[in-house]
Amino acid sequence: QVQLQESGPGLVRPSQTLSLTCTVSGGSITTYYNYWNWIRQPPGKGLGWMGAIASSGSTYYSPSLKRRTSISRDTSKNQFTLHLSSVTPEEATVCYCARAEAVRATSRVREYGTWGQGTQVTVSS
Repeated sequence: QVQLQESGPGLVRPSQTLSLTCTVSGGSITTYYNYWNWIRQPPGKGLGWMGAIASSGSTYYSPSLKRRTSISRDTSKNQFTLHLSSVTPEEATVCYCARAEAVRATSRVREYGTWGQGTQVTVSS
């Protein structure tokens, strides 16, 4: 059974870069037709797709975040990492990593079958 676990600093200063890592167990991030996603949920708001990395290593980003976001992976550790630059206090949120089993990347988060527990991110000086 595939499991995902987010990790990273819970507090980031404004204008700095948020970096979160998702560690995958029970399956490989290089398995075909798997897309590994990052999603955030600000307080009182819905889930928002941030981006994904495919089993091939190809990356996909939300158009609204594309200029500030990058996703990388370490296949030796079975991890993938989100970097979001120039964060603002308004971007305090809960971030999730999730797996989509699909033939192409999708931002329809409700279709993702496996999720991490989520990690709280606060942006404050």
